[in-house]
Amino acid sequence: MRTDPGVSASPLPGRRPAGGPFAAGLFAGFLAGGLFLPQGARAAGEDPLSAIGWLSQSVSLPVAPTAPARPDEPPVASGGALPASVATTPLDGPSPDAIGLISPAVSGLPKNLWGAGLSDEISRAILRDRMESLPALRQLFLTMLLAEADPPIDSGGHGQLLLTRIDKLLLIGALEQAAALIDIAGTDTPDLFRRAFDVALLTGNEDRACQRMQAAPGLAPTLQARVLCLARGGDWDAAALTLSSAGALGEVDAAQTALLARFLDPDLFEADPLPLPPSPVTPLDWKLYEAIGETIPTGTLPVAFAWAEIGPQAGWKAQIEAAERLTRAGTIAPNLLLGLYTERDPAASGGVWERVRAFQAFDAALQSGDPARIAATLPAAWARMQEAELEVPFAFLYGAALNETALSGEAAKIAFRIGLLSPHYEKIARTHKPVDEAESFLAGLATGQIAGLRPPDSMGRAIAPAFLAPELSDETKSLIEGRRLGEALLIAIEEIQRGVEGNASGVTRGLSLLRKVKLESVARRTALELMILERRG
Repeated sequence: MRTDPGVSASPLPGRRPAGGPFAAGLFAGFLAGGLFLPQGARAAGEDPLSAIGWLSQSVSLPVAPTAPARPDEPPVASGGALPASVATTPLDGPSPDAIGLISPAVSGLPKNLWGAGLSDEISRAILRDRMESLPALRQLFLTMLLAEADPPIDSGGHGQLLLTRIDKLLLIGALEQAAALIDIAGTDTPDLFRRAFDVALLTGNEDRACQRMQAAPGLAPTLQARVLCLARGGDWDAAALTLSSAGALGEVDAAQTALLARFLDPDLFEADPLPLPPSPVTPLDWKLYEAIGETIPTGTLPVAFAWAEIGPQAGWKAQIEAAERLTRAGTIAPNLLLGLYTERDPAASGGVWERVRAFQAFDAALQSGDPARIAATLPAAWARMQEAELEVPFAFLYGAALNETALSGEAAKIAFRIGLLSPHYEKIARTHKPVDEAESFLAGLATGQIAGLRPPDSMGRAIAPAFLAPELSDETKSLIEGRRLGEALLIAIEEIQRGVEGNASGVTRGLSLLRKVKLESVARRTALELMILERRG
């Protein structure tokens, strides 16, 4: 654990002076006196299929016990008289699963994206790990999660797919997008509210979440969350009393109680060792450790935690590293990283500082408009971006400008490839005069015309059939014929990733599907990334 030099832990508004007599007597009584009882047994209940490890402990709702059936009556089936295999959907009212941020006209995805798929199968497919996918495929996946689409045929208005999509957005670090989905859906259910609460903790909006929590007691916050919110509202005595009662009743475990007690009155525990962070760390845990001045580094935590360190409360190095993680994941705009990289002079050497130094030198050269200076600084900046796998964000920032700069030699070669990774890839390919077979093939991919061009390497040979004579695999053909396009696209993303790792036929099948379903831009950008980025496993 560490606190960045020169950066103090964020204070809590209205904080009561440490070491107050009420808190001291209370904590001494139930900590030293051993008044903990075992964790109270709660009614059995299953988390949603999409529940993730660090999410459910900040705010949750105990499941109410089901009333037992009378001895002389058979139990009533929860699904009514219909067989379990029959899917039902309400005929009136919108389904939460249809909610999205991107219309079909903008996303390029059909309204019946999920078609005849079943909620459980779609959810499992969405939750599979795709963090190592190429940037273009990550963007496609993010679009699928945010797209307006008809609900699965068995949706029933329960919102299972919505929760799955939100949880996956949280897992990949797309907190702003997840918050927007939750806002559209409304936070009037415990499942949605606990996700909104965790987003608020990581983005520094916990005060608003606490106000919402206190205005709607039916959302049933955990006692840990209630203690935090009472303290943030300035009611430190009520927070201490709540914690004392919870500890005595066994509703908060010993580690959480010790951490909350230290948060409420740090002076009382100044000589005691700090409790070790739990595993997994929840957003509430992270916020409490930050409040007591022992910030847990986010580098080894899920990428969503990087949001907690991109603000000014963190040190500059921590901000940069957090922004790099989120930019690499494709969940924040590259401009944020640009602003951080150019904020001030590098503080040291090595690691992230070398990227900052190279980036600043190139940015200053580009601003000067001097081709010689640009050519001198571009190779080092590009090499540093490659090391951090930030080539595509770099291309988004500088691809167009480099295309308008008169360069030659190695710098021109690099600039052409950067341009092909930018949103202007087709225009740049049409105006560029290739200098060798490799550039000719790249330009052909960018325009979708590779007939008569020779692939320069094995990856090119795997890509070419998808642009010359695309054919679907039996599995994806079956899914499309069964009106399950969304699941077919998820498989295509995975097949291309397997191709990157060595199974070249996966590249051919995945790109073929993208082109067959008219996602031509995604197919071209993916093919260009396969050729240009060093992601060969």
